[in-house]
Amino acid sequence: MKPIIRKTAAAVAGMTLMAGLFGAGIGLANAASSQVTLSGMDEVPPVQTSAKGAGTITINDDKTVSGSVKTTGVQGTMAHIHEGAPGKNGGVAVPLEKKGEGEWAVPAGAKLTDDQYKAFKAGHLYVNVHSDAHKGGEIRGQLKP
Repeated sequence: MKPIIRKTAAAVAGMTLMAGLFGAGIGLANAASSQVTLSGMDEVPPVQTSAKGAGTITINDDKTVSGSVKTTGVQGTMAHIHEGAPGKNGGVAVPLEKKGEGEWAVPAGAKLTDDQYKAFKAGHLYVNVHSDAHKGGEIRGQLKP
């Protein structure tokens, strides 16, 4: 390799590394994708049910939220992301939309407040699905940052 080509290749590699380190212009976004598993035993108080659910919720550094959960064995009436530590109930942070039988999704444009984002980072957000039989929630899963 000729010296000029070697220097150019080294310069490009160095700029790419610097861009990656400083997030400059290469489209790196920090996001926390949380795999969530919902069960009756995680509800507060625990619920005896064969219902279960699973999904992925992604929370970006700009506090935008996306993702969905699928459930089986429950006739869900509504679903939400709530603020609350494990073993504690809390208020609704993001209502989920029913997309089909047993499928719930974060609505487009959903965004956490600063306090809700801090709660997420502390492990204090959860997803739960409510039913007529269990109006407070039949299945629940804690989101892990």
